[in-house]
Amino acid sequence: MAGFRSLARQVRDQRCDTALRRYSLRKCLERFAPYGHRATWDHLCHRHGFGPDDRELDPARLVAALEELEEARAVWLAYEEGFAARRRREKHGGLRALGALDDWHRDVWGGNGVVRCGDPAVHPTDPLPQVVRRLVTALEHGPGEACPGCSGARIAWGGTGDGDWYGPVCADCGVEVPRAALTPGALARARGVRARPLVPAA
Repeated sequence: MAGFRSLARQVRDQRCDTALRRYSLRKCLERFAPYGHRATWDHLCHRHGFGPDDRELDPARLVAALEELEEARAVWLAYEEGFAARRRREKHGGLRALGALDDWHRDVWGGNGVVRCGDPAVHPTDPLPQVVRRLVTALEHGPGEACPGCSGARIAWGGTGDGDWYGPVCADCGVEVPRAALTPGALARARGVRARPLVPAA
């Protein structure tokens, strides 16, 4: 199975036809998709001006989308490296138990769904690297009052598109907010707000 970097080379390979290059970009999302596969694809299509089903398009748009994805991935991989180093130090010091944030992190290892959006059409509009940096900053500073994806404070409790999530959801950008990323007060306020259908942010 091809890895992210191998697929990225195919996206850039001018000898390949455009359909294969597009397919390779889609396959990259199986290795790294911050919003989840479908929502990340929707984001890249909107940001770089091609349709989700376009087979023949300007290859430069595909490469620009890949570059955005690669930059976001580099931010996340640097965070994961620091996280792994911290866990090694903790284990060496005798601390084996994982906290709530560590449990969440284990579920998103590699970067799939780190700022997951249950509705593929509702996600942050900012560039992926910016959103992932915001998330990393939030994780490094501990639980906060706002959404780590867009810094919005309108967080409601409920489910999203695929039915696999029930918890805090950002009403501004559609991100399913990890419970461990919110303070007890923010979680309590979110529980008191019933989620309404989200409006596409992109």
